[in-house]
Amino acid sequence: MTVPKMRQVVLDTTDPRGLAEFYRELLALDYRAGDAPPPPGADDPLGRDWLVLCEPGGPPKIAFQHVPELARPTWPRSHDVPQQLHLDLSVDSTEELHAQHERVLGLGATLLLERLDDPDEPLRVYADPAGHPFCIFVG
Repeated sequence: MTVPKMRQVVLDTTDPRGLAEFYRELLALDYRAGDAPPPPGADDPLGRDWLVLCEPGGPPKIAFQHVPELARPTWPRSHDVPQQLHLDLSVDSTEELHAQHERVLGLGATLLLERLDDPDEPLRVYADPAGHPFCIFVG
């Protein structure tokens, strides 16, 4: 018996190009062939609809799909609008966790929760520019 293979994670967003650029920088990913941004000032029809990022030279990892509006999750502060999905990212050390913090904020993320005193799994929870939560933890 065969089983389905996970192709990619798809995030809804009101700004596919903007969110794709955030994750491209954050995770050092490449655009799928044909999805790269057009020259400055040129029309960007794909950037308004659907984009895919891949590991360099590898398969798709994450895609971005346009939606007309999107309620930002309120998790972890409240459960009024649940997270629905979040990405887990890891680093090797607390020092790297601290270094990534400044980088992530510089890319446009917002800090939602900090749990640095956990001896087993220090972590920070952020929201990407569209409000999707993601964690960076030592592990």
